[in-house]
Amino acid sequence: MEKLSMNYHLKLQEMCDCYMERDFLPAMQAMAGIDSEDLAEDAIKYLALAIMYAITQKAEKLSFKKKGEELKVMINNGSKEKLPTPSAAILDKVFEIMRTILHIEEDKGEMDFSLGLRSGEVNVRVEVEKKADKQSLKIVFP
Repeated sequence: MEKLSMNYHLKLQEMCDCYMERDFLPAMQAMAGIDSEDLAEDAIKYLALAIMYAITQKAEKLSFKKKGEELKVMINNGSKEKLPTPSAAILDKVFEIMRTILHIEEDKGEMDFSLGLRSGEVNVRVEVEKKADKQSLKIVFP
């Protein structure tokens, strides 16, 4: 019997499902600034928590930004709210994971993305951009 390998998209959906009953903000706060033993796992966990928090807050946009050493994760739900920020290594892996899921290799790109959840699915627009010392990822909710 062939063993199916887990891809990032399925893993992200699985993490969203796993943490759906959790209080997202304290879970993200617990990840702020930690050194990761499993970078991919922690990046997917943080991304899932941030997405679920943005959904519950009825956010219009979730954005991840890195400029040099400055890291920011924000939601915009009429007003801007700064979220607990993970380590630079975890944030770099978040960028890499979303680019891998969406198959975006260029420095700038955007694509529709569907995330299957227990009670249905969430369709969003994802925008990524990379310049010399800056990277950004924006998830725009309908």
